[in-house]
Amino acid sequence: MNRTALPSQRPTPGVPGSARGLPGRFRGPFARWPRAADAVLAAALFLAAVFLEEAPGDSLRVRPITDVPVPVLLLYAVAAGALYRRRNKPLVVLCVALLAWGPTLGSSYSTGGGFVIVALYATGRYAADTRGSRLGTGAGIAAAAAALVIEELLRSAPWGDIVFGAVFMAGAWYVGRRLRLRAGRAARLRQEQAAEARRIVAEERTHIARELHDVVAHRVSMMTVQAGAARMVAAENLQEAVDAMAAVEEAGRQALDELRHLLGVLRPDAQRDRLGPQPRLADLHQLVEQVREAGLDVTVTGGVQAVLPARVELSAYRIVQEALTNVLKHSGPRTRTEVRLSRESGGLTIEVLDDGRGTAVQSVSAAAHGSVPGHGIVGMRERAVLLGGSLDAGPRPGGGFRLAARLPTSGEPA
Repeated sequence: MNRTALPSQRPTPGVPGSARGLPGRFRGPFARWPRAADAVLAAALFLAAVFLEEAPGDSLRVRPITDVPVPVLLLYAVAAGALYRRRNKPLVVLCVALLAWGPTLGSSYSTGGGFVIVALYATGRYAADTRGSRLGTGAGIAAAAAALVIEELLRSAPWGDIVFGAVFMAGAWYVGRRLRLRAGRAARLRQEQAAEARRIVAEERTHIARELHDVVAHRVSMMTVQAGAARMVAAENLQEAVDAMAAVEEAGRQALDELRHLLGVLRPDAQRDRLGPQPRLADLHQLVEQVREAGLDVTVTGGVQAVLPARVELSAYRIVQEALTNVLKHSGPRTRTEVRLSRESGGLTIEVLDDGRGTAVQSVSAAAHGSVPGHGIVGMRERAVLLGGSLDAGPRPGGGFRLAARLPTSGEPA
C-alpha cells in the first residue's frame, strides 16, 4: 500500500532511530574502548607529571624519577588512579585531583594541574544535571581557579598568565559541557525519530485495517445477499440458484485473495514491491457490475476524464465501494441507487443516492443506515479528511439516503 512511506532501513540494535546503510559517525578510541582509553590517559598523565618539569623560558625538561619524593609520587598515583573513574564519579575525581595538587603548589613538583584540567572536562561532560551536581561543579571550578591563582602568585607569574590559565581551565569544563549538551540533543533526536517511526507504522496499520474492512465487508455483503437470493429461488428455479451460488463462490475467492493480499502487507518481512496495484476510478465499472449481480439497481452518471493523483482515485473508489456495500446491507437488493461523479475546480465530488425502498432488510436497518454512523461511514469520512476533503451522509427528505464526499485533487493531504 502506498499511503505512508515506511523507513526502508531497519533500526540497528541498541541505537534507536539508526538505520543501516547510513554513513557511520567517526568514533575515536574514547568512544570505542572507553575503559582502556581512560587507563591509557591516566597512565600518560601520571608519567608526564613524574618526568616533566618546568624549565627557564617557559619550556619543559625531563627529570629523573629519583628526584621526585615518594609522597609526591603517591599523590600523582592517587590522582591518576582517580581519573580512571572520571565517567562515573566526575565530581569525586575533581575533588581528588584538587587535593593531590594542593600540597605541591608553588614547588617544582606542581605538575599535577593536568589532572585537574582533565577532571574539569569530565565534570562538564559527565556530571549529572541536578542541583547538587551544579553546586558541586561551581565549587570545584572556584577551587581550581583559587589553586591556580595561588600557584601563579607563589611563582610571581604575571597576571596575564593567571588570567590565561583560569580561562583555559574554565574552557576545559565548557568544552565538556557543550559535548554533553550536543550528545543529549542527538539522543533526543534519535528518540524522536524512533517515536516517529513507530507512529508511522501504527498509522499504516490503521490504514490497512480500514482497507481490510472496505474490501472484505463488500465481498461478504454480496455473498450474503446472493446466498439469500439462492435460498429464496432454489425451490422454483434451480438454475438461478446455481448461478447465485456460483457468484457467491467467485466473491468468496476474491475476498480470500484480497484478504491474503492485505495480510501479506501486515507481515513484517513482506516485500512491498511485490504487491499488486490498488483499484482506481477506471475499475469502477467492475465494482458496479458486481453489485448489479448482487441485485442492486445501480446507475453511474458523470465521470472524470483527467488523470487524478493515485491517493485520490483509491479513496474515491473505496468510498463508492463502501457506500454501495452499505446500500446492500441496509436497504437490500432492488434498491435504486445512483452514483454521481463530477470534477470541479480543484476537487472531485462523489454523490451516492438511494431511494431506500429495497425489500430485504429495510425495516430493521433504516435507523442504522440513516442516523447512527457505523464504522463504514466513519472510515469514509476519515479517508476524505486525510486528503483535506469532507464527507456528509444522512437521510434524504423524500426517503432514502444520500452520501456526498468532496476530495481535493491538488495540494498536500491533511
